[in-house]
Amino acid sequence: MRTVRSARRLAAIGCALLLGLTTLACQSSTSTAAAKIGQRTKTSGCQVSQALPDSACTPGAIIATATKDQICRPGYATSVRNVPDSVKNQAYAEYGIRSHRTGEYEVDHLISLELGGSNDIANLWPEAANPRPGFHEKDQVENYLHDQVCSGAVSLSQAQEQIATDWLTVYDKMPSKR
Repeated sequence: MRTVRSARRLAAIGCALLLGLTTLACQSSTSTAAAKIGQRTKTSGCQVSQALPDSACTPGAIIATATKDQICRPGYATSVRNVPDSVKNQAYAEYGIRSHRTGEYEVDHLISLELGGSNDIANLWPEAANPRPGFHEKDQVENYLHDQVCSGAVSLSQAQEQIATDWLTVYDKMPSKR
């Protein structure tokens, strides 16, 4: 009887340990995927190059728990939008923009909220309206990729990678500019 209880206890401990390791592995892989995009290596002297943010300052960051079903639900982006003015000012400062006129720039999410992007500074940068393509054209890319994800044409992670890596290439290849 004692041996049976001991065996059951060991089995229960083994299952708990296995479950814990499995959970840890899943959490680790999720964190790694999010961290891969969001590794900032620079916080000043950031430079825009051909309408793309400095990838050392703005590598992009995602909400690791965001799913296709969530982002495709109307109102999702509004429900997660939360960028205080202090963070917007930090983004301007990191890119050396001391002053600007209304409409000249917008602090934009590299990976848009509608694609599961986060409000973290690693995902924000002051994007100019001009020269074109500028923030208006990037908005078109965000809408296009969102439609692609929600229709199942591309995965959420593929869309996040595309917009974080080079949204201009996506813009150039879009079937119709909106």
